[in-house]
Amino acid sequence: MAVREAAADSPVQARDEAAALLFERAHYRHDPRWLLPVPPRLCLACALELLPEPGVSLVRKKHVLSCFRDVLVRHASLVIQLVAQDQRVCIHFINMLFGLLCNVEDGSIADLCIEVLIQLTTQLKLEQTIHCLLDECHKELCNMPSMRGSLATLTLLGKLVDAIPTLASKLVIEHGDLMEHLLRGLVYPSEGVQASVCYLYGKLYSSPMVAEMLSGHFREKLYPLFLSMLDGAQTKELQINCLGLLRQLLKYDLFVSMIMNKPALVESTESVEGLPGETSLPLILKKILLSRDEILQVASTHCVTAVLVHSPEKYALAFIHADIPEFLFEHLSSSSEVLVWSSYNCLILLAEEPLFFSKCHTVYGIESVVRSLQGSLRMNNTELHKQGVLLFAEILTRQPEEIKLFTSSAMCRDAGRALQEAVSSPVLEVAAEAVKATSAFLRKDHQSVPPVQYRELRALLEAMLDRCADFSQTPLSRRSLGHASSRDVEKDILRRGKFLLSTLEGFRNACRLAVEFQSEPSAQENPFTAPSAEKEDTLEAFSEFLLSACDTFCIPMVMRHLEQATYPALMEVFFSILHSLFVIVPHMKEKFSKKLAASSFIRLTLELKARFCSGPSHSALNQVCSSFLHCLCISLLSAPEKTEPPSQEELSAVSELLQDGLPHISSRSPESLAFLSDCQYVEGAARQRQHCVLLLFYLAHIHADRFVSEAELFVAVRSFLLSLQDQGEHPPLTVFRASIYLLAVCQDKDDALDEAVVSAIRKFLEGIPDLHVIYTHHPLLLRLFLLYPELMSRFGHRVLELWFSWEESSYEELDDVLSAGQPTLPASLAALFHILRSSPSILLILLDLIYSSPVDIGHKVLIVLRTFLRRNEDVQVGGLIRGHFLLILQRLLVEHGTSPSEASGNLPSLLSLLSLVQLRNESEQELDSMSMKLLHQVSKLCGQCSPTDTDILQPSFNFLYWSLHQTTLGSQKRAAAVLLSSTALIELLEKMLALTWAEEGSPRTTLLCSAWLLTASFSAQQHDGNLQVHQTLSVELGQVLKVLSFPKKKAALLSAAILRFLRTALQQSFSSSLVALVPSRAQPPPAPEDTALAPLGTSQVLSLVTGLQNLLVQKDPLLSHACVGCLEALLDYLHARSPDMALHVASQPWNRFLLFTLLDAGENSFLRPEILRLMTLFVRFQSSSILSHEEVGLVLQGAALADLSSLSNTTLQALRGFLLQVQSMGLLVDHSTAQALQVSLEGLSPRASSAQLPLQDMLCLGGVAVSLPHIRD
Repeated sequence: MAVREAAADSPVQARDEAAALLFERAHYRHDPRWLLPVPPRLCLACALELLPEPGVSLVRKKHVLSCFRDVLVRHASLVIQLVAQDQRVCIHFINMLFGLLCNVEDGSIADLCIEVLIQLTTQLKLEQTIHCLLDECHKELCNMPSMRGSLATLTLLGKLVDAIPTLASKLVIEHGDLMEHLLRGLVYPSEGVQASVCYLYGKLYSSPMVAEMLSGHFREKLYPLFLSMLDGAQTKELQINCLGLLRQLLKYDLFVSMIMNKPALVESTESVEGLPGETSLPLILKKILLSRDEILQVASTHCVTAVLVHSPEKYALAFIHADIPEFLFEHLSSSSEVLVWSSYNCLILLAEEPLFFSKCHTVYGIESVVRSLQGSLRMNNTELHKQGVLLFAEILTRQPEEIKLFTSSAMCRDAGRALQEAVSSPVLEVAAEAVKATSAFLRKDHQSVPPVQYRELRALLEAMLDRCADFSQTPLSRRSLGHASSRDVEKDILRRGKFLLSTLEGFRNACRLAVEFQSEPSAQENPFTAPSAEKEDTLEAFSEFLLSACDTFCIPMVMRHLEQATYPALMEVFFSILHSLFVIVPHMKEKFSKKLAASSFIRLTLELKARFCSGPSHSALNQVCSSFLHCLCISLLSAPEKTEPPSQEELSAVSELLQDGLPHISSRSPESLAFLSDCQYVEGAARQRQHCVLLLFYLAHIHADRFVSEAELFVAVRSFLLSLQDQGEHPPLTVFRASIYLLAVCQDKDDALDEAVVSAIRKFLEGIPDLHVIYTHHPLLLRLFLLYPELMSRFGHRVLELWFSWEESSYEELDDVLSAGQPTLPASLAALFHILRSSPSILLILLDLIYSSPVDIGHKVLIVLRTFLRRNEDVQVGGLIRGHFLLILQRLLVEHGTSPSEASGNLPSLLSLLSLVQLRNESEQELDSMSMKLLHQVSKLCGQCSPTDTDILQPSFNFLYWSLHQTTLGSQKRAAAVLLSSTALIELLEKMLALTWAEEGSPRTTLLCSAWLLTASFSAQQHDGNLQVHQTLSVELGQVLKVLSFPKKKAALLSAAILRFLRTALQQSFSSSLVALVPSRAQPPPAPEDTALAPLGTSQVLSLVTGLQNLLVQKDPLLSHACVGCLEALLDYLHARSPDMALHVASQPWNRFLLFTLLDAGENSFLRPEILRLMTLFVRFQSSSILSHEEVGLVLQGAALADLSSLSNTTLQALRGFLLQVQSMGLLVDHSTAQALQVSLEGLSPRASSAQLPLQDMLCLGGVAVSLPHIRD
């Protein structure tokens, strides 16, 4: 129902509205063209007649004006086209509207009139119309007795000039007397009128030309009125318009000077009657700043900024004295971004005045700045971010050191966190300003509030470096299509360089901060940190972080940037950072300097100096590069890797040399080489520079930075040394060490040094007290000294001693590796071996080293010689070494005859080497006279030792044992006769054998092994050769049997040696002239039935057999051979004296268990030689209960099926012996198998019957010389 009523009413309302827009009384006369075809259907002619009609209500007039305004906005072209057809209509329309404006008292209608007039005037763009309107306004103001009704006219003029700025000049030029009316308006007691006048003045003064024309008017009339009015303004409208006028005036230096000049102000105010006393713009603006209106605060701040822009040094004082900064800091807490931004700008300008800081405004406001910055960074206003960071940077930079900015560590921490957030900004401009602020923040006076926040500083630096790294790794700018132009790329590179420079400056300040804090105990660590907490918040940890950050971030970023561009300023900061790090982390400067040198920083620094510092330009870069090189060189020289560090005196001299010479080195590498090669007379200063150049080349070369040709460097160094000799100079030790090193490593392998150079080197070396001060550990340097006889004869011994003292290889591991058969050698050892092969006479120097050097060096030389002899069997140096060793031994016995243990600690090493040389001899080689002399001397040496001299006796016994077993039978007899003639040696052996079963004082097991084996060998040789005995040797038989029955743990070799001794005694039926087996003291008298077995008893035999069985069960190959051999000898001995006893021993049931235990060692285990010999023994004594005939057949069948060619000679001999024993006993069941086996054995018999002892049968087991055939056969 309501909808229907509304629908019915709408046509009526539309008719009423259309009627209201038409002037019915006159509309019928109007041409239809004046009726607008668009809604609202307004007739322009009706409007012209209706609006000035006094009988029409104001409401209707207002409605018509409102509709006309809407039509002008929506359909301007349609209305203007109608109105502009006749200029008279335009002028009439303007006059009608202006008349309505002047006569109406309703403010809303007046505003509509002004708005329509402005729209018409601007849309018509007719000069006559504008002049008409200006004339009307002028006439109105002139005819007005009072300014009471001038508000509308003044407002119209102001807005008209605002809409058409060119009217300002016309208004002043053509209607100049209006200025007097405007002055009247300023003093009229209506702030509305005053506001309109100020608005109009503001528009007039916005034009520079008009401002110049009105400068006199301002100075003489407007200025004092204006400031008084601004000071006394009460309404917001007047305040805003006054500030707007002020903003326009403050654009010009002239007006700023007038306003800020107090004498002019006083003079002007005195010339104007009725005005209040002196006012000051800073005080007025301060008053406005105190208002709570945000718009006024912003406007006031803008005005202060406008003044300061002209000259902060002139005008900032007035504002600072007025305490303006205090209120600006307070405004930073506002939520208005405009106000905060304005305050930032104003404070930045005020910060250029030192009084801003000396009056402690920054101390008062720093907290506000930090909080404001933290809040603004959370907004999306980039300009706000930038200005905030810029203000913070200005304060941090300009704050005097004597006035502490941060009064608490918490405030300092907050400031650091704000900067950290700003540095991480994705907007480059903000981040760049934040980096500069960070650089200023890293000042000692800013960070000295205890405790120092090292952790926060570290986080800030990490953020700064991360941001710089991200920016440096972004790809260069690209256009929308195709690659970037070269100009764009250059701009990007320049922008990156500037950002990197700012970052490096900040990092340098952090390094400077760390250096300054080193002298302050209170800054070393946070005193509030718990003792158990991790010490992260300390100066030491911060310093180590700086070094790590430089290595991780700064150096890579600078190196990447250098690939694109090189800026001297950037490199100056970079090298100052590197230089400061030597001071910041002194405990790590050695590692740091070596890494820098290995990363080609010596080359980089020299190239920079050559490029930028060859002339007087870039002196700062030259100085910092020279300082860096000085620290780097001194650090490298102080902690060399392969040479002795120089003395403090020597280091001081080198430091002074580098300090004087490095700033003058700015040439490229070829020029430096030519300078070093100069053969003309070289004066002192030039010689010092040569020394510096040589040291730089040396340090670069030893750290693999070889930026000059080695051949050219070799020639230069050679010329340098010859020049020194010609001028009779001796170089400093450090310089000479560098020279001789470079000469050695740069020399071509095929070229030899000139005789003159070698002579010069020798002359220089002879003037040095000890070679260790110039020695550098390098194979090529060793080659240099050993290659030339003139140097080797004089310095070879000392150089080799130094070589081995510097060798860091684990020689024990090397010995183990070589004994395991692995051929790999360290490079240094391979180089030495190459030298030894080319000049075997050096081996004599090594022998002297073994004898005369400290024990550790002698041991190294021994292992090297041993390794060399093992790997170079084709080098025949045995005679050379043995002859030299004989001389050494004779000299030792003369000097220390009674106590050889007091001789050189390296005597055991010499004896070990002698043993090895003996081992290298071929078997069946006759012993010459030198060998006999060595045997005599060694035996004599042994005779003068006590059993506790293990280190001497062990290698001596090894040598004697190998000499006996590694020669012909005739030589063995002669050697045994020589040794048996040494009664002291025999007495020593007797003492040592007795120590085998001693509870205390027993020597090492290895020495006991050698003693038993040597005694067995002596006994066998004496018995077989019927040699003369000068001293008998007594052994307790009971103790021997007891030791075998109850062997020591892990003493298989000792048991094997004792078994070899007992076997020899059994084979000789205990009838040796050398060895007397005596009964033990506690042994009971033998029983009658044991008479035939004497000196053995039945119980002893059975105990020995049990012991042999137990030893066999251990399945040690060498021990098994010794056990089987001893069992063979025992059964032979028993069979000759008591056959029944022999059969009883051979047929014991335990033997079968023993045999099967041994056979349970894997497939074809019966083909092991000791098992074959054991089975042969059982077959020989017809122990069928132990090994049946069928089992014998199975063994033969298995042997026939086996691959006999893969068996060793020892196994083939044992198998052949087993087969012959089986045949002789008539135990063959399958004759065809036996015949096939016999044929196979006969085909291999030459191998089995060979009497030659292969070298692999002569072993050194655990330091004991062992001849396998001696124990086995």
